[in-house]
Order: sequence, then C-alpha cells, then structure tokens
Amino acid sequence: MKRDSKTHAKWKYGILLGVATVFGLFSYIVYVSKAHSYLSDDPATCVNCHIMAPQFATWNHSSHREHATCNDCHVPQDNIFNKYYFKAKDGLRHATIFTMRAEPQVIQILEEGANAVQNNCIRCHENQHAKVDLPLIEKHDPHTQTDLRCWDCHREVPHGRVNSLTSTPNARVPLPGSAVPNWLKKELSDTSKN
Repeated sequence: MKRDSKTHAKWKYGILLGVATVFGLFSYIVYVSKAHSYLSDDPATCVNCHIMAPQFATWNHSSHREHATCNDCHVPQDNIFNKYYFKAKDGLRHATIFTMRAEPQVIQILEEGANAVQNNCIRCHENQHAKVDLPLIEKHDPHTQTDLRCWDCHREVPHGRVNSLTSTPNARVPLPGSAVPNWLKKELSDTSKN
C-alpha cells in the first residue's frame, strides 16, 4: 500500500511540473505577443506586426486619425459580441500568417473585412450621403448601388494608395520593442563578458 502512495506522489509531481511548464510557456507567449493589447482599440497595436507599418503611417497622416481608430473602420460595430468575435477570428488569421512568414507583398482586404469597412463607412457618414452627378455617366446614387464600395470613388481615404510593404519604407511608426525581457538581455550580456 505504501508503494502505491509513493508512485501516486511521483505522478502527482510530474503532472504538476508538466502543467506548470505549459502554463509558463503559454504565459510567455502571451507576454511576447502582447496579446492583451489586442483587447484595446489603440491603433499602435496594429503595428505589433511590422507588415502593418505602412497602413499605420498613412492612417496617422490622414484626417481619419482625429475621428476613427483602426477598429472603428475595420471591425464590425453592430454589437460587442460580434466585434470581439471578429477581432479574435481575424487576429488569429493574421497571427498565423505572420508566424508562418506567409504575409503577401501586396496586402488585400478579405471580403468579410471589406463588408465591415463598407458598413462602418455608411454608419459614420450616414448624414453625408448625397446624390452625385458624374459627367458623361448616367446619373445615379453610388451610395445605394450594391456593386460599388465607398473606396471605389474615395480611393485616397484614409490610406492613400498604399497596398505594398515597400510603399512607405521610411514611415515613422511606433516600432515593436524587443521580445527579449530586460533581465535576460542583462544575463546574456554578463555571460558574454565572462
């Protein structure tokens, strides 16, 4: 009977050590990825991945900067559950692409994201809709046509014609800090001196 309790104790410590290791690795990944920042609406969060630097820089120099964050335009605003569901799903997709180093040279918005942006354009600018007369084209109301998106006419808002990683190579953005904790940097520098 005593032998069973010793074996049971060994298993108990082994399982405890395994759970602690998994929890520690998970916590470190959350820390390194700045996962908590994705719960906010801070636009600087978008440059946690360097590939979004051109989009951040162009938004930061646009008129939208004063009135809208990235999430105000790119995330559904109909209810809080849909907002955070969309953020989680889209964020996991972005994280996977970035981790696998599979980001495209030319960034394209997906259909679901385009629908969210279109709905948010209409939501924010609903009092500004007006019939537009285009020369040499049949009179129509582009705001009620389902085949047009707001950016089909308003191409420069808010990102300009940015769609490439090389379009704003010298953009000044809040660059992500080092993922290596300060205590580890100090330890590594002390070790290299010895």
